[in-house]
Amino acid sequence: MFYKYKLLHLVFLTSNLKENLMENNVFNFFLGEKSKKHIEKVLLFIALFSFIIHLAIIYLNKSRLLDLSDPYQLFTNPITAIYTPFSFILIYEIYLLIYYLPRSITTYISKQYEIITLIVIRRIFKDISNIQIEESLFTNQINLQIFIDLGAAVILFFLIFLFRKNTLKSYHKVDKAKLSQFIRIKKWIAALMIPILFFLASFQFYQWLYEYIQTKSIVLDINAINNIFFDELFQVLVLVDVLLLLFSFFNSDLFHRILRNSGFIISTILIRFSFLTDGLSNVVLIISALLFGLLIQLIYNACERKELFKN
Repeated sequence: MFYKYKLLHLVFLTSNLKENLMENNVFNFFLGEKSKKHIEKVLLFIALFSFIIHLAIIYLNKSRLLDLSDPYQLFTNPITAIYTPFSFILIYEIYLLIYYLPRSITTYISKQYEIITLIVIRRIFKDISNIQIEESLFTNQINLQIFIDLGAAVILFFLIFLFRKNTLKSYHKVDKAKLSQFIRIKKWIAALMIPILFFLASFQFYQWLYEYIQTKSIVLDINAINNIFFDELFQVLVLVDVLLLLFSFFNSDLFHRILRNSGFIISTILIRFSFLTDGLSNVVLIISALLFGLLIQLIYNACERKELFKN
């Protein structure tokens, strides 16, 4: 009987070891330190190469060696060439967002804030080449949008600074077994997000290319230049945030922690809605999302310090 028990225990340990090994292999393949460094180098190379290609197309277009349909004026001014490598920087930020998901919920949320801020900055790079200095700066719609985005970028940068500065570790003792299980769940979610987002990006590009071939022109509206893929990205992030909230109940049932995680979901939803608007409404929604997330985090920190919701 004793040897039978030992044998069953050994089988259980072997099975658990294999499961952990597979989990680590899958996670490291997508989100390991080596994978991160490799992806960083590849995207940096692509960003530099794309910048040179974009510049070359602009000068070929200006010299009339190429005749391009350019409804969004992406091939008229060398400044707009920054738009392309900046897009690959955004892709890397999305990867970092997923990379930090199993490690820290606040860093994960902070990365969402950084991505939407970089989208605003990318929009500035596109619009600033079309600034109308011949007219009054604040009567032209493009000029006005540029100044709105400039102000928004500064405010968003400051809010992210405050959010990062006020990120604290929990003062409460945690159940190590529950925490380990929660981290494992986050690892699997993060690992699954990589192929899902890759498929999503590929599908969006295929759809865009197919539409372009069918119509011989880019028929998407002006907002689609900045919003393509990112609208769907934040929709996925809302679902991921809800999953994390549900799984976090197994890790902790503290009121202030549940409220913080719920607040982060609301913040992500507000960012998601910002893609449905433009102009001042777009900026107000983004700033409101970050401000709400920051206030939730500040109140959460105060609750942690005072230990107001101890079990």
